[in-house]
Amino acid sequence: MKRSMVDVSQIEELKENVVSIKRVTKVVKGGRNMRFTALVVVGDENGHVGAGLGKATEIPEAIRKGKEDAIKQMITVKLDANHSITHDITGKHTGASVLLKKAPEGTGIIAGGPARAVCELAGITNIRTKSLGSSNKQNVVLATIDALSQLKSPEEVAALRGKSVDEITG
Repeated sequence: MKRSMVDVSQIEELKENVVSIKRVTKVVKGGRNMRFTALVVVGDENGHVGAGLGKATEIPEAIRKGKEDAIKQMITVKLDANHSITHDITGKHTGASVLLKKAPEGTGIIAGGPARAVCELAGITNIRTKSLGSSNKQNVVLATIDALSQLKSPEEVAALRGKSVDEITG
C-alpha cells in the first residue's frame, strides 16, 4: 500500500480514538501469557489521519505504542469545500472493503464504528460509507485509510489528463 507520509512536526494537536482492545493469550509451558493489542486511530480533524497497532502486557502501554505507530503511518486526506471527499472510492485491505461516497452539506457521517473513527479524525463531516466483506475492525480501519490515501484532488486529475479543472468538475 503506497502512502504519502506526513511531516508530524507541522501538525498542532492530535486527537486519538481507541477503536478496539483485544486480550490475546499465548499458552506456554508454565501456563498462559496474557497480552493486549490496541488499535488506535489518530488525527488532527484537518485532513491528517493514521492508524496503528500497539501490543503490550498492560493496556495503557499498548495504547501508547498504538498511538506512536499511528503517528508514523499518518496520511493527508484531500477534502472538498463542504468537508467531504473529492470523489467516490473503494479501499481494500485483506478481506475488508470499504466504499466511501461523497455527500452534500448536512449529510453528516453515515458510517459504522471503525470507519466512523477514521472519518471523524480526518476532519470529514459529510460522507456515506459501506463496509463490505470482512467486519474485522483492524481490516476495516486499514481499508478506510487505504481509500482515503487514494483520493485525488480535481487539480491533480486535471494535470494528469491535461485539462482544466472546470472540464473535470463539469
